[in-house]
Formats: sequence, C-alpha cells, structure tokens
Amino acid sequence: MTNAIDRRSVTAGLLAAMVLPGAARAQEFPKGRTIKLVVPFPPGGATDVIGRIMADKMGQNWGATITVENRPGAGGNIGVDAVAKSETNGDTFLIVSVGMATNRYLYARINYDPVADFVPVSLVAMVPNLLVVGKHLPVNSVAELIDYAKKNPGKLNYGSSGVGTSVHLSGELFQKLTGTSMTHVPYRGTAQATQDLLGGRIDLMFDNISQILPQVQAGNVKALGITTAKRSPVTPEFVPVAETVPGFDVSSWFALYLPSKTPAPIIAQYAGAARAAAQDADVRRKLEATGAVVVGSSQEELAGFLQSEMKTWGELIRTAGIKVD
Repeated sequence: MTNAIDRRSVTAGLLAAMVLPGAARAQEFPKGRTIKLVVPFPPGGATDVIGRIMADKMGQNWGATITVENRPGAGGNIGVDAVAKSETNGDTFLIVSVGMATNRYLYARINYDPVADFVPVSLVAMVPNLLVVGKHLPVNSVAELIDYAKKNPGKLNYGSSGVGTSVHLSGELFQKLTGTSMTHVPYRGTAQATQDLLGGRIDLMFDNISQILPQVQAGNVKALGITTAKRSPVTPEFVPVAETVPGFDVSSWFALYLPSKTPAPIIAQYAGAARAAAQDADVRRKLEATGAVVVGSSQEELAGFLQSEMKTWGELIRTAGIKVD
C-alpha cells in the first residue's frame, strides 16, 4: 500500500515538474519581452497605422516592448507566410486585412492555410470604403454615377490599391449589382491611385475612408457614398451606397492572429490584451480618427467572421474570374 502511494506521489511530482515551468512561463510571458508584430504591407497604410496603435497600447499594458516589422509583398502573402512559419512561443503575431479571406482564391498557390496555420485573436476594427469620384466627372450622386456608367459602358475607369483588395472588390461588387461595366486600374497601393484621381487620369475609387477622407474634406474629390450597409457611427455624414444599390456592403477589416500551436495560456493573454486595448478610450479615439469602427471581438467571433468573408468573396472572385498573375 505504501509503495503504491509512493509511486503515485513520485509520478505526480514528475508531472508537476514537467507542467509547471511551462505554465509559469505562460503566466509571466509578456513582461520584459520584446515581441514582434508583423504588418504584411508597407508603412503608412491602414493596416500599419491600426497595428501600431494596438501594439503601443498592448505593450504598455503588458510592460513589454512590441516592435513593428513591415513585411510587404505578394498582396500580404510574404508577411503572413513568415508568421505561419515562426516560433509558437508568443513572440510573433500578425495583423491582417481582407486578404486573409481572399488570397486563397486569388492566387494559384499560397504557402499557408489561413485557418489551419493561425489562431484568431481579435477582430480589431472595420474600416469602410468611400466611393469617391474626380471633380471632372459630371455626377454628384450614386444614382447619377450608375446612369452615367450605363450610358457610357466601359468608358469609366476605377482605381484600386491592387487586385483582390477591398478597394478592388468594392468595384467588382458594384458592377455586379448595378449591371454596369467599368475598367479596373490596379496600383501598388493607394498613393499613386489617389494622385491619378486628383489629376483626372482615373474617374473613381472605392478607397479606404482613412486614406481618402482628407482629400474629401479638402474638396479635392467628391464623395458619393460609404460602402457599409448603414451609416457609420464615426462618419454619419456619408450616405450608404446601399440606399441606392441594395445589398452593397463592403468594409476593410483588421484582425490579429497568432501562429497555430501557440500555447493556450499565451493565446488567452493575447485575446485579453487585444480586447482591453480596443476598449481603451485613447485607442478608440485614435482609431476613430482614421474612420475606423472599433470592434474588439472575441476569438470565436473572429473565426466565424473569417468564414463568412471567405464565402462572400470566394464566390465573387470565382464568378468574376479574378486572378493575380
């Protein structure tokens, strides 16, 4: 009897020795660490701006240093793939946008699985797009734009920040729902597209509101409508395109992910920290200043949202035959 108890005690002690150090490391994980947030796009864009705002607050709350590493290229695939293959110790995490849902349909091959290779942390924010037209275009409403496009099929051109971005897909969905035909002109980012819109070399864009709002406020372009189904609580002055085009609802979105196989206690640390940061008054003020609608979702909500986005855009991409060369 004594030997059996002794054996059980020894076994329990060995298990505790194996488990407790890992649990202790997970509990102490953030403090004093240098953690890397990978942004798979160049500096200055909405993904970068929102990522830095969140990283600053999460680092402050944790007592840790969070550095931002921009890894642009291939529509975000280079940076996303790097995180998929990174260590699963919590030292690297990722902020992504709609490409997490669309790139598997746009590219002949990607080197990661957006579901199997990642753990959702939190949907941080939704950023509507704004339908804007150049001052040279003789339209002042969505209805007038549709009428003009139908009378001039194929003559209007719209710019985007690249094939498969929400800026591009907004235009594809608009054409599908209105029965219009326009020419897509992709750019490598929105900066050059905006300059060409201002110069009259392209006619319109469905640009991220955070990028184009200053040009609207300066009177350099005309805003015809916002791409969300309802008015944004942050920028309620813009009428939804959906009031003229039922079913039209597009937003850019920004979410945090960790590599799969990251230990559960560390995932929980991230999920809690992300939601706390999103609820912080200063963070909300900074995000809303970009036109973003702050979300701060749970992990489960983000997982369901990604599946919904894959279904919506996967069908549109297949139907329209959109591919990235």
